[in-house]
Amino acid sequence: MSTGSSDPSRAAAGGISTFKGQERALRADRLGTGGLLLSVLAATAPLMVVAGVMPTTFAVMGIVGQPLLFVLLGVVLILFGIGYAEMSRHVHNAGAFYAYISRGLGGTAGAGAALVALVAYNALQAGIYGIFGFEVAGLLATHADITVAWWIPSLLALALVGALGCLKIDVNARVLGVLLIIEVVLVVIFDIAAIADPGPQGLSLNAFNPDTLSGAGVGTALCFCIAAFLGFEQAPVYAEETSKPHILVPRVMFLAVAGVAVFFAFSSWALTVATGPGQIVPTAQEQSAGLLFFLTEARLGETFTDVMHVLFVTGMFAAMLSFHNVVARYAFAMGREGLLPSAFGRTTGGSGAPGTGSLLQTAVSALIVIAFAVTDDKPHGDPTAPILHLFTWFGNVGALGVIVLMALASLSVVVFFVRRGAAGTQGWRLVTSSLAGIALVVIAFYTVKDFDVLVGAGPDSSLSWVLPGIIGLALVAGLTQGLIMRSRNPEAHARIGLGNEAFQLEKAAESAETEKASTP
Repeated sequence: MSTGSSDPSRAAAGGISTFKGQERALRADRLGTGGLLLSVLAATAPLMVVAGVMPTTFAVMGIVGQPLLFVLLGVVLILFGIGYAEMSRHVHNAGAFYAYISRGLGGTAGAGAALVALVAYNALQAGIYGIFGFEVAGLLATHADITVAWWIPSLLALALVGALGCLKIDVNARVLGVLLIIEVVLVVIFDIAAIADPGPQGLSLNAFNPDTLSGAGVGTALCFCIAAFLGFEQAPVYAEETSKPHILVPRVMFLAVAGVAVFFAFSSWALTVATGPGQIVPTAQEQSAGLLFFLTEARLGETFTDVMHVLFVTGMFAAMLSFHNVVARYAFAMGREGLLPSAFGRTTGGSGAPGTGSLLQTAVSALIVIAFAVTDDKPHGDPTAPILHLFTWFGNVGALGVIVLMALASLSVVVFFVRRGAAGTQGWRLVTSSLAGIALVVIAFYTVKDFDVLVGAGPDSSLSWVLPGIIGLALVAGLTQGLIMRSRNPEAHARIGLGNEAFQLEKAAESAETEKASTP
């Protein structure tokens, strides 16, 4: 008597199929709307954005209208999400970006996008280890009189993230959820305190005035601010681990984008209220990353500020875990489709997690952190190195990669539905995807053009082309791999982007052959 399901799609959906691809499906029914939303939003690291990205944007770009930028970017990303969400109804694959791009632009383009995604999300995750180590070392020095090099807490966190990455995704979602909710509550308390005790200009709405977006720094400010949204696009990565991906994934994406846009617009406005719009830029330049804590201590006291410092660290941990999970699932999808060794396309034991992909991400991050630790030539470690270099360099490389992927995905949506003869019925989605794609290309252009500003290097620094060149190199290498695969193994090339569907078809073919052979 057979112990497997005769329905390959059902078997794959449950992660218990009995054919040779049985370990190539992530476990379904692990995440509902709440778990998926929390997993996605954790990557946005709200406290890190309010305490780090916002003061930097005010200080470096001199743009008072940052709250308006978040609103405008929210509109762009909602336009992007309309087509992206519709694609998620047709494609359920942990490869997300590259799977969508494969369906629209072909397997070779998908191979290029896959490597870009792997590099970009690895860079984002590894970069956060730098600022995490810096902050933990600072807390230990301030409150425990213990001096440690930044890379020690970074490596300890790396080990813990790696261990959690091998557990069930619903366990990870609970960890991320608790940390995220605490972060949001603290920021909201500050927002309320700032509004209750405004600066000398009162409850001014000047930060939403379009005139505040004039100047040469607007394009670069867009690059800073769009990085704050990164995370919402990860929802399709978990599609295979939800019970109703065609419903949950679009719902979570729109909730995430709208929620992030409103939350960050309101919080950045609260910062301008606390200092006064006329003083936000000079105050941010004076306080730098300490701006939020400076304003909080004046209104809510030292104890609350110390708690916020601690939870600033836990929020970064949540973001690291979120990005780790995404990288592991991209590696899993690539291994399943021959873009990485097949060992990566296997799940682990009872957890159903992509354990080999998790180990890969842990190893890559460890090598990066160790490399920065070894090249730190100060006797006790340069306390600014992980922020100015590891965090800034890799964070911006990762952000550029995701912006490029979103632009390609927008184009892919248009091509996908046109080729299916659905241009008429999907017309308005094609328009929104086109508009979003144009906006994202503009943002990508400014990101590359002003990369020296983003990473704090001089205009003549080689970093201004070497770092964005990492994404370009990943794209070229991926496209080359796709072309070679198309030439040498066209069947594998044809499966790029199909994910578990390819193995469902394979099982159906095997079943048909078996039935045919057994028929007299």
